[in-house]
Amino acid sequence: MKVSVFTLGCKVNQYESDSIIKLLTEKGHEVFSDLCFADVYIINTCAVTNEAEKKSRQTIAKCRALNPNSKILICGCASEKNPKQFEGLDNVTYITGVNKKQLLIDNLQNQGTNIIPHTLEYDDSYCSMPTKTRAYIKIQDGCNNFCSYCIIPYLRGRSRSRELSSILQEVDRLSKQTKEIILTGIDVSDYKINGVRCLDVLLEKLQPYENMVRFRLSSLEQGVISDKFIQSAKNINICPHFHLSLQSGCDQTLKRMNRKYTTADYIKTIQILRENFDNPSITTDVIVGFPEETEQEFEQTLEFIKQCKFSNIHIFPYSMRTGTVATRYKQVDGTIKKQRVQQLEQLRKQLFDNYILSNKDKILTVLVEEKEDEYYVGHSENYIKCYIPKEVERNSFVRVVYDKQYKDGMLVKLV
Repeated sequence: MKVSVFTLGCKVNQYESDSIIKLLTEKGHEVFSDLCFADVYIINTCAVTNEAEKKSRQTIAKCRALNPNSKILICGCASEKNPKQFEGLDNVTYITGVNKKQLLIDNLQNQGTNIIPHTLEYDDSYCSMPTKTRAYIKIQDGCNNFCSYCIIPYLRGRSRSRELSSILQEVDRLSKQTKEIILTGIDVSDYKINGVRCLDVLLEKLQPYENMVRFRLSSLEQGVISDKFIQSAKNINICPHFHLSLQSGCDQTLKRMNRKYTTADYIKTIQILRENFDNPSITTDVIVGFPEETEQEFEQTLEFIKQCKFSNIHIFPYSMRTGTVATRYKQVDGTIKKQRVQQLEQLRKQLFDNYILSNKDKILTVLVEEKEDEYYVGHSENYIKCYIPKEVERNSFVRVVYDKQYKDGMLVKLV
């Protein structure tokens, strides 16, 4: 049977989809990770914004267009939040939520809706596979932060961490198959052993693998960056790309968001990273038009972002999520929100260009991922997309230097 597993949303969703792909393959199915003709489609949905939910529903229509006789199975955050939005849609035969997504495999021929309740234990039944040239390893699930704009703690449940021994077993297996491993989770910074936060301890335990693969971390909270974290990260040659969630550069807005830091805390963390790593890429998320955000607050955010000198920014216009505290606040006019997004996009582009140029005289190491038109492409350790004009081996490391800025990265020459 041909099965297409299509993923929307975060790296955690991608990890869980990879696990489904692995299990389906082991059962003898022909499995694809993109939208193409298939007998069965599994859609792993996202609900972080209204737009994400809309895309989840639109994907169903795309599947029907590819094969009007297909069966469509739904899982993920959008169906956890509101399974009824998918019930009764043509071709949709089975719906589940966030938990135990692998049970979809036993329900390819069944019909119904089965949303499985959250537990306080980490679900360790997933088992990833490298689908391209890198692999994700999920180390944690859920979130305890309850930011006033975010629905994820209600969909994913409370924070829970994976056993250290289980993580290391998966690292050992994947290190023989891939060249880069990304540690991911809903709140990676909250990784705990015996109830104590200790992401740094996990990094220490990865040291035996530092010459086999390179490690990368997904999104972090600024409070996790300590002296011990820095030393542990250096010891495993962690990729110098740190995605530190910001959301706003104004303290009053951060307080309404129920974020647990100030701008002074945040910029101190950036300074620590730049003191300890050579020209690290520091990226972030920013929510534009958060309820009650004044023009002055937005201007403070712009000025703070200039101080931080990010290499890139993920920009999100605020999306109201029913059930969150922020829905009680006065909303920002949609036109004003769009104007602010445009302003921030101009600044983002300027900062991105500056960071690309700051690598002009550096030798970078690129993991070759695929061929795109006439170029071989991959990402450097600091997550710059590099275009290589000569033939190179996929899933290999090559050393490169800057030639010129190109598309969403840079054209490079082999060293």
